[in-house]
Amino acid sequence: MKILVINAGSSSLKYQLIDMETEEMIAKGNCERIGQAGSFIGHKTADGRAYTKEIDMPDHAKAFLAVRDALLSEEYGVIKNLDEVSAIGHRIVQGGALFSDPELVTDEVIAGIESLIPLAPLHNKGHVQAIRGCKQVFGDSTPMVVVFDTAFHSTMPEKAYMYAVPYEFYEKYAVRRYGAHGTSHRFVSHEMADIMGKDIKDLKLIACHIGNGSSITAVKNGKVIDTSMGLTPLDGIMMGTRSGCLDPSVVTFIAEKENLSPVEMNDLLNKKSGLLGISGVSSDDRDVTKAEEEGNKRAALAHQMLYYQIAKYIGQYWVAMGGCDGICFTAGLGENQPILRQAVCDYLAFLGVKVNKDVNDTLRGKTAKISADDSSIPVYVIATNEELAIARDTKEIVEKL
Repeated sequence: MKILVINAGSSSLKYQLIDMETEEMIAKGNCERIGQAGSFIGHKTADGRAYTKEIDMPDHAKAFLAVRDALLSEEYGVIKNLDEVSAIGHRIVQGGALFSDPELVTDEVIAGIESLIPLAPLHNKGHVQAIRGCKQVFGDSTPMVVVFDTAFHSTMPEKAYMYAVPYEFYEKYAVRRYGAHGTSHRFVSHEMADIMGKDIKDLKLIACHIGNGSSITAVKNGKVIDTSMGLTPLDGIMMGTRSGCLDPSVVTFIAEKENLSPVEMNDLLNKKSGLLGISGVSSDDRDVTKAEEEGNKRAALAHQMLYYQIAKYIGQYWVAMGGCDGICFTAGLGENQPILRQAVCDYLAFLGVKVNKDVNDTLRGKTAKISADDSSIPVYVIATNEELAIARDTKEIVEKL
């Protein structure tokens, strides 16, 4: 069985074709700048064939035509016809209170995803466009499944997901904590349990998904009890361009002083804050790191803030779970930034956490244990694989059809 996994945004469409017999990637790629000038596709096969090509993609339907052509290409293709694709799995960022499990795509499910666009304006809108564009290219005969990033977090207790605003806003507008990156957190927490040789139902784990977007999740006995992102992905620790949590009065104070509308303020907090806002250099950690090495004090401050905030959340969740059996770092920075991992673990030294410096300093993008043998708990780097998690969920559902 071959499953095509789709991760669509408002102007992008990432894809990966996976052979479910081996769970290996066959081909992957990304359509970028959809609906904009200079749109292009980058495609790569498992055996190393690759190309990048500018293609006019005014919408997601055209992007799927580009994906189809890439998969069927005589020179770069990996299948002979579209019938070889058994099913398609879509990543959906926001499932709200409507969806707590993967779902077979129906008109009702699409309508539900659309109704949640206000909670994730860019993401869910892009997901709906992608589902419809996919249908146009692959037809109704190829089953599609949607997997929700919020689903893994649906086990949070009320005391963790409720906000202390008038209860009527929860009743009227479903204002509450939903979290994000759930597919990644689910994958890495189960991987961590497997590596430890224990049942996840017997463990208290903390997963740190640290990238341009970041979240930290507490998983107790296999269920999420708390997570750092909230109603939207803006909450939690500072990120590439997002502010993370702050005093709500900061929002109203700056808006009043700068005469900013709610839309403009939302843009400032989502796109101009975080590492970019503090460093003044970039949202890309590689640029911030380079600037810090060159003596840029604001770049150094941005990193100090980030490390401190990650450690604080780990400490909160350690207390919330009544202990901790393991920590893992994943995603772009979590997997590839040894300095970040060391700095965060240094904050936890009083709890007995120790890093094997020789392993940590050289480890990038691979799964391995980075804690010292005498560390109070194990610490891991786990390479996340959201696409495989989505493919597994999709396979499970379509095999029941």
